[in-house]
Amino acid sequence: MLTVGQFPHVVREIENQWITLSDGCRLAARMWIPDVANKTPVPAILEYLPYRKRGGTDARDALTHPYLCGHGYVCIRVDMRGNGEADGVMHDEYALQEHDDALEVIDWITAQPWCDGNVGMMGISWGGFNGLQVAARQPEALKAIITLCSTDDRYADDIHYKGGCILGENMGWGATMLAYSSKPPDPDIVGDAWRDMWFERLEIEPLLAAKWLTHQHRDEYWKHGSVCEDFSKIKAAVLAVGGWGDAYSNTVPRMLTGLQSPCRGITGPWHHKYPHFAIPEPRIGFLQEALRWWDHWLKGHDTGVMDDPLYRAYMMESVRPQTSYPHRDGRWIAEDRWPSDKIDHQRLSLNSEGLQRAPETDGAVLDICSPQDIGQMGGEFCVIWLGEDMPGDQQSEDAGSLVFDSEALNERTEIFGAPTVDLRVISDKPQANVAVRLCDVAPDGSSTRVTWGVLNLCHRDSHEMPSALVPGAPYTVRIQMDDIAWAFPAGHCIRVAISTAYWPMIWSSPEAVTLGVVAGESSLSLPVREARAEDLREFPPAEAAPPQNTEIVRAGKQTRVVEKNPYTGETTLQIMDDFGVGRDLDTRLTTGEIARETYRIHPDDPLCASVQMHWTATLSREGWNIRTETYSAMYGDATTFYVSGRIEAYEDDALVFEKDFAEEIPRRFV
Repeated sequence: MLTVGQFPHVVREIENQWITLSDGCRLAARMWIPDVANKTPVPAILEYLPYRKRGGTDARDALTHPYLCGHGYVCIRVDMRGNGEADGVMHDEYALQEHDDALEVIDWITAQPWCDGNVGMMGISWGGFNGLQVAARQPEALKAIITLCSTDDRYADDIHYKGGCILGENMGWGATMLAYSSKPPDPDIVGDAWRDMWFERLEIEPLLAAKWLTHQHRDEYWKHGSVCEDFSKIKAAVLAVGGWGDAYSNTVPRMLTGLQSPCRGITGPWHHKYPHFAIPEPRIGFLQEALRWWDHWLKGHDTGVMDDPLYRAYMMESVRPQTSYPHRDGRWIAEDRWPSDKIDHQRLSLNSEGLQRAPETDGAVLDICSPQDIGQMGGEFCVIWLGEDMPGDQQSEDAGSLVFDSEALNERTEIFGAPTVDLRVISDKPQANVAVRLCDVAPDGSSTRVTWGVLNLCHRDSHEMPSALVPGAPYTVRIQMDDIAWAFPAGHCIRVAISTAYWPMIWSSPEAVTLGVVAGESSLSLPVREARAEDLREFPPAEAAPPQNTEIVRAGKQTRVVEKNPYTGETTLQIMDDFGVGRDLDTRLTTGEIARETYRIHPDDPLCASVQMHWTATLSREGWNIRTETYSAMYGDATTFYVSGRIEAYEDDALVFEKDFAEEIPRRFV
């Protein structure tokens, strides 16, 4: 990544700007204003988040916003209500209050003398979500957005549920938000009010993981903020960006299919990061692409951005399974339409002898009852922290699965899109989960997970109104795996691996399930794409503004360990993400975080499943020393989930606040 320190316009930074809302609540903003705005109003770009503009996202903000500002935009990074130095409390993610506040912020921006009335929103993850959600409210000034690593569907494709299955990440992200939202505002900005503001937050702080778990089906709670409910509400132009290593790889193609407003899509090999500093490489000149988008939609310049292909994506070459990739070999490809009429959906039958072109007749019923601890090599649901979090060699997972292999490929086969599996299944229990992995098997037997999907079979007809299975009855179900672009080399095999568990990616069924798959009546559909000459499309190299002025006090470290108790047979996965301790040399604020996750299960007993989370967060400056310890846990029996949590807040190592949570939540077809 090339650091750029000279821009067409001189950048002036305002470290904190109060934005007072109609109810008196003050939001805290960090702003970058170009010198040209002193004489001539310019467009504004808003990023709106709960992640603390000081002691949170400031390192990445420093790389991004001054660069855009230096090219003639006012950039505003706003901490939403109840976070960072903002007043008030936050009760939930993507709440109506969050959107209403954003509309007021946009009105405030357009009323400023430096704004010409044109506003864009940009953000990754939470900021990508609410950019879409606010666009659906159609504020007149919001002409365009750039949404990265986000989703249009809060139920089907976020960190809570997938295919109607409860994701382990529901607890993981709930623990993250419990830690983030329990931090105090900085007295250097808010003054002596910091302690009262902090205690107000702590008193009202919810255990979000429990709240999300009370909505196990696609109800009105999830429909709120899911822009896929009515894409036509979005009038702003949308640039959607994603990564194959991210949890949200399906959003870009769905947006390109569903949006009626002008749109373009880019998907690279990246994890959950902005593409100018993401891994794995190759990175791209994302900020240059963003400027082309903003210049076109906010300044009216003809940058040629709408002459770009509708969808540009990175075709990844096959690689041996690794839990971390610094670089992915491949090439950029492009499609002018999506869905593309140049992709051939090839069907292979799941036969007793493997994946074959023609289905066998009178196919046998092939049974699978997976060990409950299958999934230990599945990696993180959403790779954010950049540790050893990618799925490793799948051979151990394949051993506990029903496996269908193709013959060794005679020629290279590239896929681009969402593979699907249609299964004819018979369950011996009224509730059952099925996980499907598509793997690339090398001649040496190593197995790389290419993509995956899961389905709670009670949700076979509807996520809104699930129903129990009739044991022994046959059902035909479809599992759509995540979108991907992947090249299988000649000599490799394509593998479909089916399991009845996938822990801790999804929560286990209340009973161990034996699932029968009818061979010959089940099949795989692959989106096969032939290489084309026009595929060779490149991006400029990554550029960014100078980094934040910081020093490392303690280096970070990530570990991921699976242990098997030889006496009890219990399997334990322990994850530790030590983010280290860093100091901002300008503000003198020192911050540090450590996250610990422990997942336990017995291979023969799904009701042994449990998870414990513990975060330590510190903030300090000379004369000011704060620490929070937050805990959350979950286990279940056949009818009920038991969720607990605790907050401990310390000032100068003295306990000044404590709060416990305990909830019992009925299981409903999960």
